[in-house]
Amino acid sequence: MPNDSDSDAALVARMAAGDEQALGVLYDRWATTVHTLAYYLLGQADDAEDAVEETFWQAWREAGRYDASRGAVSTWLSTIARSRALDRQRARRRRAEEPLDGVVPSSDGSGGIAGSRSPAANPQQEAEASERARDIAAALEKLPAEQREVIELAYFGGLSQSEIAARTSLPLGTVKTRARLALEKLRAPLAQHREGAP
Repeated sequence: MPNDSDSDAALVARMAAGDEQALGVLYDRWATTVHTLAYYLLGQADDAEDAVEETFWQAWREAGRYDASRGAVSTWLSTIARSRALDRQRARRRRAEEPLDGVVPSSDGSGGIAGSRSPAANPQQEAEASERARDIAAALEKLPAEQREVIELAYFGGLSQSEIAARTSLPLGTVKTRARLALEKLRAPLAQHREGAP
């Protein structure tokens, strides 16, 4: 079990072995520093927060490739954060330069895009929705209890990650880690329901 006295390198080693709690401890220890760097580069709180999540998600995936001889964990995380922030900067510039061709506002005042609403439900759609609901329930049942709780509170309870942290008395970093890991585990079993989606 990781604790706050574990060295950063020990936490990364535990992450490489699949220890989700180690990621939570590392997140709690370094998220503020990573956020500061991302915010400095991006200048927007939302983008900086996304860059922080992407940084720790990449650290989780690549923990086995961390090499202590090339620098401290803090340097490794800062390098990842800088790359993710710069990627976001480039993407933001591209979006600003690209026209929104083919997007026609709806004329009914709903704020949607014309032609984007699905037709009224029919028996086939109802059957597909029922099958989707069964598949989601089955996939959720396979998640570890702590990850399932976070997903249910977020998607069925409508709580933000900060609200989940307050309700469960967990660090925000742990909530974010559990949510990200759960969504990754749900991706494959629910992939068929994303195919052909707009």
